[in-house]
Amino acid sequence: MYSCAQCGKRFISLQKLNGHKYIHTSRYKCTECDKCCQSSSHLAAHRRSHSGEKPFECDVCSKQFAHPHQLVQHNRIHSGERPYSCHVCNKAFKQTSNLTAHMKVHTGQKLHKCQVCGKAFSQSGHLNRHVRVHMGDKPYTCSVCNMSFSRKDKLDIHKQCVHGKNRPHHCPYCGKRFKSNTHLNRHVRIHTGAKPFSCAHCSNSFTQHEKLK
Repeated sequence: MYSCAQCGKRFISLQKLNGHKYIHTSRYKCTECDKCCQSSSHLAAHRRSHSGEKPFECDVCSKQFAHPHQLVQHNRIHSGERPYSCHVCNKAFKQTSNLTAHMKVHTGQKLHKCQVCGKAFSQSGHLNRHVRVHMGDKPYTCSVCNMSFSRKDKLDIHKQCVHGKNRPHHCPYCGKRFKSNTHLNRHVRIHTGAKPFSCAHCSNSFTQHEKLK
C-alpha cells in the first residue's frame, strides 16, 4: 500500500516505509563501504560483517553468531522447533529457505539442470548428488570393507545388507526376512502383483525400476 517516492519499492505499513527512507538520506551510513542502512541497529549489525564480531552465543553449544536472527534459527536445532509449514502437505521446516525449496515439489519447478545429460531437478542439492553419476565421485566409504558410494543412503543400505547381522524386515505374506526395507518392498510385489514403474511412452508397467529402464 505504501510506495517509496524515490525508488518505487512498496511496503505493507507506513512504519516500514519511513524506516526504508533513511536509506536514501544516508543518515545511517557505513564508513567502511558506504552502505546506507535504515536504522542504527541495522547499521550496527552491518558493521559486524567488517569486524567479524559475533556477540550472540548459543547457551547449549556455545556457537556464536553475528546477528540475533541467526541465533534464533540455530536454537531450533536444539529445541526441534519447526515453525514454517507447507500449506499443501503440512510438512514443517526450521527455516523459510527450506520451505521455499520444498514448495518446488508441489509446483513442479525444476530450475537446476544437469549440463551433461539435461536432466532437471527442483533443488540444487539433488542436482549435485546426480552429477556424481557423471563424475564418478563416490565420497561415502564403508568403514568395514572400504567400498565407496555416490550417495549416503546407498552406503547405509550396503552396511545393512552386507555387514548387518540381522534381518529385521519380514514379509507379511510368506514370512521371508530381509536386511533392508527396500529389498522387502521389492519382494512384496511378487505377492501383490503391483507394478509401480510405468513407461512414459507406452502402457507397460513393471515391478522393478531396473526393468523399466
